[in-house]
Amino acid sequence: MHKLWLIIKREYLIRVKKKSFIIITLLTPLAFGLFIIGSGLLAKTMADSKKSVLVKDDTGIFERNYEGDGNILFDFTRADVNDLKNTYKTDGYDMLLVIPAVIDTSFKTHNAQYFAEEKIGLTTLERIESIISYQFENYKMEKAGIDKAMLEDFKVDVGLQNGYTMETAVDEAEKSTATDKTGKLSLIIATVLGGVMGFLMYMVIFIFGSMVMRSVMEEKVNRIVEVMISTVKPFELMLGKVIGVGGVGLTQLLLWVILIPVIAMIAGIFVNDPMQAAQMTDAMTQLPQDTGDFSVAMVLAEFKLLNWWVILPVFIIFFLGGYLIYSSLFAAIGSAMGDDMGESQGLMWPIVIPVIFAFMIMMNTLENPNSSLAVFGSIFPLFSPIVMPARLVFDPPAWQIITSLVLLVLTALLFIWISGRIYRIGILMYGKKVTLKEVGKWLFRA
Repeated sequence: MHKLWLIIKREYLIRVKKKSFIIITLLTPLAFGLFIIGSGLLAKTMADSKKSVLVKDDTGIFERNYEGDGNILFDFTRADVNDLKNTYKTDGYDMLLVIPAVIDTSFKTHNAQYFAEEKIGLTTLERIESIISYQFENYKMEKAGIDKAMLEDFKVDVGLQNGYTMETAVDEAEKSTATDKTGKLSLIIATVLGGVMGFLMYMVIFIFGSMVMRSVMEEKVNRIVEVMISTVKPFELMLGKVIGVGGVGLTQLLLWVILIPVIAMIAGIFVNDPMQAAQMTDAMTQLPQDTGDFSVAMVLAEFKLLNWWVILPVFIIFFLGGYLIYSSLFAAIGSAMGDDMGESQGLMWPIVIPVIFAFMIMMNTLENPNSSLAVFGSIFPLFSPIVMPARLVFDPPAWQIITSLVLLVLTALLFIWISGRIYRIGILMYGKKVTLKEVGKWLFRA
């Protein structure tokens, strides 16, 4: 055990002290903050970049009905088109728009022309087309004697609520504030949170597993492992490497969890004026605050109602179990690889394929969390580290979680043993191209 601890300590410290680790750990949150600042500045730039358009409207429809629109400013004129082509730019306009007269009021299409010395963005052109089209539609409804207000009254927004939740409420006031754990907002939160956890597991398996494999290959190619094997058992060396690299990954994730929110808050101050930031904070604390169909209070209430006492510990177990399964396999494959990476890529497919399948099942699980495929994927040990975290927020039955955990732990122990059998032979194998068939024989070699 003492030797194992020394290996874990060595693998951990040698990577944490690297400049690359420190730089990546710090640059990732900083890049996130710069992205926020850049997005905010871009949004402000787009908001401040107004387009001035001079319009000659021979129909009279647009000029008569238009009341103004955000970043596109329209001014109307009755001057001659030929003169306007020469003067619109010097008069401070970005574009000249000419709308020809309408001959038949039953028109369904109408072509207009624009003149601009500089290229106009596609979004701006589509926005102008939409504005003119909307005014023409209003004109045609008015000519047909259709009351627009009455037409709007015919529209009905339909909202779905779970009847079981409403039945448990005692009175009308309670019904209006009843939280529907299977309602729309709850499903949105569950889908987003489940997707984040599943994707995080997918990235962890590939990133940290690849770190273990590269570490094994470097020591094998440099013949360092031959010296280390003389003092420790191959299994201890592999296990120490897996745990040590995993500790590095967890350290990096923990630092990101702390740094990213702090930098995001600082970036938010740069993007917004201090006064605006204070007003935003005050507004957020005055609950409920309507944001479309939902309020901040409703979102926070839904987050509080999630079974965090189940989600967090179970997610950590799946995180560790999934990492141990796949990182041990990556270590075994790394030990079997030779100097030529291209020739050894075929050994990785047995690891890569289950991970890709698991990710595909996870995406389906977000839409159908209780389907047969989702249940199978969340229990099958090679898929469950990615699929089950995505299902946790949908409250799967306890027996499925327990079964999945038991199978995950047993499979992790099995694959660590299998990987150890492969590692002890592969790590000392040089100058020979190894096949999957030969790797299988190593399992039963004394």
